[in-house]
Amino acid sequence: MADNIRYIKVADKQEAASVVLERIRAELAGGLKVLGLATGSTMEPIYAAWASSDLDFSEVTSFNLDEYVGLQADNPNSYAWFMDHHLFSKKPFKETNIPDGTSANLEEECKEYEAQLRDAGIDVQFLGVGENGHIAFNEPGTPFTSITHVTKLAESTLGVNSQYFEDRSAIPETALTMGISSILSAKKIILIAFGEKKRFALEQLTKGEETTEYPITALLGHRDVTIITDLNGIQP
Repeated sequence: MADNIRYIKVADKQEAASVVLERIRAELAGGLKVLGLATGSTMEPIYAAWASSDLDFSEVTSFNLDEYVGLQADNPNSYAWFMDHHLFSKKPFKETNIPDGTSANLEEECKEYEAQLRDAGIDVQFLGVGENGHIAFNEPGTPFTSITHVTKLAESTLGVNSQYFEDRSAIPETALTMGISSILSAKKIILIAFGEKKRFALEQLTKGEETTEYPITALLGHRDVTIITDLNGIQP
């Protein structure tokens, strides 16, 4: 078992939200200034707990993992909208950063975003994981040395994400995403995964072998990772 990875078993999403709330409370008390944020249903109970708490993020800068290409910030399927709806409109931050998927020059946008997050230095990075083992939108095969980049989404990812779109054809096939190296630059990483559909991905991590076939295994090379899950039998 990798001694850099700590597993926390929770009963459900509500317990996970409570665990994360107290973890972030402690991090803020310890001087947390830069927070890496994720989106998706996994994070909804987490952000709901933060929004209804007394946590103060007014001195915290945030960086989000990714954004779809081509969606305006006011599109309900954009991650900019998600973050504003679930957190930013309820808890003020010093500064918030989300990749601009509508930029006229996506490559330059990625370059500038990477430079900003490297200059800031992320204290704690939140992650979810895809059913195929992707972290952020780093699909299988992405080099562990990758930085913020434009990526083509895998068919399996498009299939899973179709539940959030009324029209499957409206799902963007590309996105901007922090790279694996970008993610690993964070001082601490917290990955949250709920439900049996995430078991396969977590099992790849517990095998203890790094492979680009399953991007989640890049976490084996990080010094401080916490996995929070409701799945039984995951901790090796």
